[in-house]
Amino acid sequence: MFGQIDGTGFEVLDPRFESCFVGHARAERLWTGGRWLEGPAWFAAGRYLVFSDIPNNRMMRYDDTSGHTSVFRAPSNNSNGNTVDNQGRLITCEHLTRRVTRTEFDGTITVLTDRIAGKRLNSPNDVTVKSDGTVWFTDPSYGILHDYEGDYGEAEIGGCHVYRHDPARGTTDQVTSDFVKPNGLAFSPDETVLYIADTGATHLPSGPRHIRKLAVSNDGRLTDLGVFAECTSGLFDGFRVDRKGRIWTSAGDGVHAYDPDGTLLGKIRIPEGVSNVTFGGDKLNRLFITASTSLYAVYLTANGSRLG
Repeated sequence: MFGQIDGTGFEVLDPRFESCFVGHARAERLWTGGRWLEGPAWFAAGRYLVFSDIPNNRMMRYDDTSGHTSVFRAPSNNSNGNTVDNQGRLITCEHLTRRVTRTEFDGTITVLTDRIAGKRLNSPNDVTVKSDGTVWFTDPSYGILHDYEGDYGEAEIGGCHVYRHDPARGTTDQVTSDFVKPNGLAFSPDETVLYIADTGATHLPSGPRHIRKLAVSNDGRLTDLGVFAECTSGLFDGFRVDRKGRIWTSAGDGVHAYDPDGTLLGKIRIPEGVSNVTFGGDKLNRLFITASTSLYAVYLTANGSRLG
């Protein structure tokens, strides 16, 4: 079909998915040349997207006004997940330094957290910010298992967990204890539910390859609500939620879209393994997709629930 990249397209698995896109919309390849792209974060005021190229130890910047992609930061301490806080500042998970940082408006970098109970974190992976300003991030061990995405090192904590950092108090608290390799995470639009991917199957033959659903109390405690979805192609990694509560998640064959009831509605086929997504554009109706070596985007009728 004219104007369509080979290997891309919409696959409808449930009739409700047809209302999520316009029939003539196509996935675009905006840039290629990375090794393993991750962590897209949209900055509305500047109309640009920041994303990580982890093995190349750099962060890239896609300028939506010109279509040009350039280096945003190098070295980047093997940055992985990125998001935007409630003031519009960049929040970054760094594998090499095993920390979560905030880039201030003047360009200086503030370390939010790098230890828990005096022990170094493993390698913070993905991150999201709640409306109360708290920073929630996952901490699997991928960045210390070898030198490809960080530095080989010993795990000091003895497990892979999810944490809640309160910048106002300067405290970091562990909020989960039973994940194998916690990875992507995102809140429902009303923040009563936290979705967390577990990619434990990367290192355990029968390990998890699913997204779990957890209820969030007013004081930040989590209650397990069980498995939300099992991945049918590869592994779930990063994901985001739209204003209607649908989950748009990375997978081995593209982006999978789930209804809040857990139904797999459909897929956006991408010819590379997808690592992460985020909503951007003037109306947050453009889904930016980081795949293995390339950055893609597609316009939807869905709108992202928040920046980042």
